[in-house]
Amino acid sequence: MSIEKTSTPGDAPVDAPAAAADAVTAVDPRLLVREQGFAGYITEFKRKMRAGDLGSIPVVVGLIIIWAIFASMNSRFMTAENLSNISVAMVGTGMIAVGIVFVLLLGEIDLSVGSVSGVAGAVAAVLAVTHGTPEWLALIVAILTGTVIGTIHGFFFARIGAPAFAVTLAGLLFWQGFMLQILGDNGTINLDSEGLIAKLTSYYFTDVAAAYGLAIVAVVAFFLSSFLDSRRREAAGVPSRPLSEIVVRTVVLAVVAFAAAIMFNQYKGLPLALVIFLVVLVGTDFVLRRTGYGRKVFALGGSVEASRRAGINVTLIRTSVYAIAGTFAAAGGLFMASKIAAANQGAGTGDLLMNAIAAAVIGGTSLFGGRGRTWNALLGVMVITSIQYGLALEGIATPVQYMITGGVLLATVVIDSVTRKTQKTAGRA
Repeated sequence: MSIEKTSTPGDAPVDAPAAAADAVTAVDPRLLVREQGFAGYITEFKRKMRAGDLGSIPVVVGLIIIWAIFASMNSRFMTAENLSNISVAMVGTGMIAVGIVFVLLLGEIDLSVGSVSGVAGAVAAVLAVTHGTPEWLALIVAILTGTVIGTIHGFFFARIGAPAFAVTLAGLLFWQGFMLQILGDNGTINLDSEGLIAKLTSYYFTDVAAAYGLAIVAVVAFFLSSFLDSRRREAAGVPSRPLSEIVVRTVVLAVVAFAAAIMFNQYKGLPLALVIFLVVLVGTDFVLRRTGYGRKVFALGGSVEASRRAGINVTLIRTSVYAIAGTFAAAGGLFMASKIAAANQGAGTGDLLMNAIAAAVIGGTSLFGGRGRTWNALLGVMVITSIQYGLALEGIATPVQYMITGGVLLATVVIDSVTRKTQKTAGRA
């Protein structure tokens, strides 16, 4: 088979046709935004809305509306005492939700986290109270118990190939029974109210410098991180945020941080539980966004087959994610036990599982995998806990709380589904 070559008379080279006079070279829209200044951000915001890239906007707007409604219904809702209580109460569920975020990023689910949290509280109580183990050691063993349980679930899912739904549903039942077994016939073990575990939720930094100091550290760390990241991106020749945008973002964070510090100092001070939770959020966010492991988790949530072809150890990543979920479930269980200074048969049951999953989803983590941040757990659990406390102040029954929370969750899932379809239409999914 031969291919004929055509040529002009005299075999003269053919010049490429001149580009059309009105042709426009494609430019990254993010670069245009940086060039246009703040007017460009309005254009970028509109573009993102059309493309379905809503980010955390719906949940932030929803939280503002929820707080405004409850504040208008009851003046006690926005008091320093109530807001401080909300910040402590949300930590247990929030810790569990952080682990759920990792699982949802894979597009999977873990139905066992509620039971695992109950097991952790029971293990800590049995070791510390029944066997006289130092509380710090009992706490570590309880958390490692969650890690081992999560690893077992991950093994059956990732290595054996059993569906995650079935594996964790079996885990929900098995670990619930295991918790009841180790608690014994009495069913309740009271913790030392002055012990380490109890202080997880009862200890406050009463010195006003603690809350203000944390606010200053958060603001300075955010500015330096954003500034240095912008300089690295600029040196690499990729789109970066201008200094003006970084300053505006820092000012917004400073307003929120110092407002929270003032509020905490008007009550008991800065809660230890909230400090631990914020440290966890910062650390896990760094892992997901700044490390190779985090990129592998996101890649796996986007496409398992593509990840496998790229050389990612799918089995290892899947197993590790469930180990992380088990670890944070155990940590959440310890905060739950700390709140009531006891481990009992009701731990890990009721609406805990649904609230943890709802917190991750309401906060903005996609049920379809590949999109989310651990900060979503904070936003989501703030919404759920605010609803619970707001309705409790009004004396509204628990069934109504369930219905309202379920409605918020449904609305969030609908927004997630619509957003995903919009992004596909815009070619961004």
